[in-house]
Amino acid sequence: MAPVAIASDHAGFALKEEISADLCREGFQVIDLGTHSTDPVDYPDYARAVGKAIQEGEAGRGILVCGSGVGACVAANKMRGVRAGLCHDTYSARQGVEHDDMNVLCLGARVIGPELARELVSAFLSARFSGVERHARRLEKVKEIEAKGA
Repeated sequence: MAPVAIASDHAGFALKEEISADLCREGFQVIDLGTHSTDPVDYPDYARAVGKAIQEGEAGRGILVCGSGVGACVAANKMRGVRAGLCHDTYSARQGVEHDDMNVLCLGARVIGPELARELVSAFLSARFSGVERHARRLEKVKEIEAKGA
């Protein structure tokens, strides 16, 4: 599998560190794009870093962690080619990839704990886009919206 880009703001730092360590132990190549402490930072900067890694092909998937997961998700989805989803259940983490070709998983460190985060990351990274005609058709419509900006 292609490398996984991961980043967080200060609120997500501890959970990002746990996820990164788990992924490395499992043999994934992890690109840690920060932050590297609990000093306050702005989540859009880290969403941009993960989005850029996806856009430039440096990473096949990305993981963003902030306090709620909402801000990082909103920011990441402003970037062309990024399909980020906020998931706090395994069904959405898997189905978001299988049906919607989600490539960035957003998590809320103040909403979920490390055990659930591990399950979500596993569901996200093990899932593959189905390619089923109706899913592919819908994905093309999403890409058309993105291309036209409306």
